Amino acid sequence: MFTGIVEGPGVVKKVESFQTHTRLEVECPFSLKGTKIGDSIAVDGCCLTATRLRGKTFSADISPETLRVTTLGRFKKGQRVNIERPLRLGDRLGGHIVQGHVDGVGVLAKKKFVAAKPDAYWLLEVQVPKALRPYMVDKGSVTVDGISLTVNAAKQDRISLCIIPHTQEKTTLVDKPLGAPLNLEADILLKYLEKMFKARGKRR
Repeated sequence: MFTGIVEGPGVVKKVESFQTHTRLEVECPFSLKGTKIGDSIAVDGCCLTATRLRGKTFSADISPETLRVTTLGRFKKGQRVNIERPLRLGDRLGGHIVQGHVDGVGVLAKKKFVAAKPDAYWLLEVQVPKALRPYMVDKGSVTVDGISLTVNAAKQDRISLCIIPHTQEKTTLVDKPLGAPLNLEADILLKYLEKMFKARGKRR
């Protein structure tokens, strides 16, 4: 389990393709002391299992299904990615409950730099896949490339997001070009509520 509070941008050091899977090697912006083989680490919002550790670098194997439903299959050597280690018992839940299970891939549709005082910010619009649109609500939570964000507004097929200076510094989001694919995870609480109400409706 994660919170969507990215610890910093890592760098893809190697991408290896095999017949049954892909292996990713990522250098983190922090020490991995205390991390063990088998531990989870979120990369651009995808929960991966560390299979090899060396200094600040870890490796993870990615299944064909993960490659199919996320952006990980597009990763290149040298690419910057958002990194978060899992929540520890007793930690503050600064963002929202994030599983690291990507629901779909959105598209960065619009970027606007707003030179407001005292701090400038970026206003982004992300096109959301049809299956995920019911979970996008005004002032609700969404995970975008592993970042816990508040939806400014949800309208038709898009959501708007405000990226404050701290998030700009700690993540890779505002560096993405228009048209870039983005990993999206809907709020798990909304998904549970939806399932509960559907089950109640069938019993009536």
